Amino acid sequence: MCGIVGIVAKENVNQALYDALTVLQHRGQDAAGMVTYQDDRFFLRKDNGLVRDVFHTRHMQRLQGHVGIGHVRYPTAGSSSSAEAQPFYVNSPYGITLAHNGNLTNAEELAQDLFRSDLRHINTNSDSEVLLNVFAHELQKLGKLNPTKDDVFDAVRAVHKRCKGAYAVIAMITGYGIVGFRDPNGIRPICYGKRETPEGPEYMIASESVALNSMGFTLVRDIAPGEAVYIESDGQLYADQCAEAPELHPCIFEHVYFARPDSIIDGVSVYKARLRMGEKLAEKALRVRPDHDIDVVIPIPDTSRTSAMQMAHVLGVKFREGFIKNRYIGRTFIMPGQQQRKKSVRQKLNAIELEFRGKNVMLVDDSIVRGTTCKEIVQMARDAGAKKVYFASAAPAVRYPNVYGIDMPAAKELIAHGRTEQEIEKLIGSDWLLYQDLDDLIESAHEGNPHITGWDCSVFNGKYITGDIDAAYLSSLEQARSDDNKAKKERDTNDGHGIIDLHNNN
Repeated sequence: MCGIVGIVAKENVNQALYDALTVLQHRGQDAAGMVTYQDDRFFLRKDNGLVRDVFHTRHMQRLQGHVGIGHVRYPTAGSSSSAEAQPFYVNSPYGITLAHNGNLTNAEELAQDLFRSDLRHINTNSDSEVLLNVFAHELQKLGKLNPTKDDVFDAVRAVHKRCKGAYAVIAMITGYGIVGFRDPNGIRPICYGKRETPEGPEYMIASESVALNSMGFTLVRDIAPGEAVYIESDGQLYADQCAEAPELHPCIFEHVYFARPDSIIDGVSVYKARLRMGEKLAEKALRVRPDHDIDVVIPIPDTSRTSAMQMAHVLGVKFREGFIKNRYIGRTFIMPGQQQRKKSVRQKLNAIELEFRGKNVMLVDDSIVRGTTCKEIVQMARDAGAKKVYFASAAPAVRYPNVYGIDMPAAKELIAHGRTEQEIEKLIGSDWLLYQDLDDLIESAHEGNPHITGWDCSVFNGKYITGDIDAAYLSSLEQARSDDNKAKKERDTNDGHGIIDLHNNN
């Protein structure tokens, strides 16, 4: 998962991009990047690390210009090489930089076509570089010295015809402006907002509305599936539908886990969706065990807090904070290697003993992926003196890999893959395991916007809405995402085998 942002303003955008990226930091803590342009030159800085670690005063001083884009990322398939930090750049045509959130499911085929037919070289394993070169090639084919808005929209149309999968994109065409576009299924989120100034309107495109709000921009709307929004350097905005048969099928996991609760995605308040998830979970608990003996509901920080709070309210039991989180430990499910992941859990959370001792506790998490974290947390609750430990997931069982930009583990490493709920309950060591029903999850999100066509729920039901995912693709993905392969890539990176980006502004 990644976060993207682009701004066209009347003054330098470096500080605004920096602040927006910090707001989107939850979408990726592996690398950060920013590019601006001034006087027909671009200025780029990107590297591994958090936003605050990548950008220092000397970098910010060089990032001049009133137009720019930024990106935060987490490692895909175990890669942590700075060569795959974004934005990516190609010098022809015009000089184009691109930031991307999502995953192209036909990236390998496209990379071969780019070399054989388009005579373009791909220098990394990133599908984002592939997408950039497809867009650049389609724009170059038009043969214009000065591209118009219609040229940009035609290039996006061609991208939609060639690229499959999920992609929310912001690209900057040096000297002309920025364009934001979304795949025809609208799987990954992207929206834009406006801010009025005495010098004229300023625009911002971002993954989540919270980035707009934090910078004083008013949310205009989400970019529709298949649509492109082009903002020229002088602040003129144009929009056009560039896909032949777009249908909105956003990723429901955004509402479960990734998005910030104060964001609104495709007209749905993430906070309210999570409240409804907690309500549905409580109703299921009452159906299954109307005579339950739950004393207290305790969330696993932070994403599950909203659902846990509402669950406790509906059940009529106490809601308590039983775990204190160390906010300087990264997300555990993307860490390469089981030992590192297991070690980080106790560093990440610490139990407040008085909230557990002698009580029957219902622990609530947003989802269960590998299950190793859940098992450790259940044991922590027992060590703190809990009499019984129950565990509830605000999402259904995650049984299938994600192919649209979430670097979940290989299928065989998902605890729910090929197992019953009773088997999972035993593996994590809980006295009772409660999963959300998929229909209830969908209703929780859909109630916020009944006009949404459908949802990408592939990690729960194995139905991939792009229709191009087969057993061979999943097998290849599983090999790339296995813990063993991630550990090998991590060793290669630590041994200095990563490629240095020649365009990096150090």
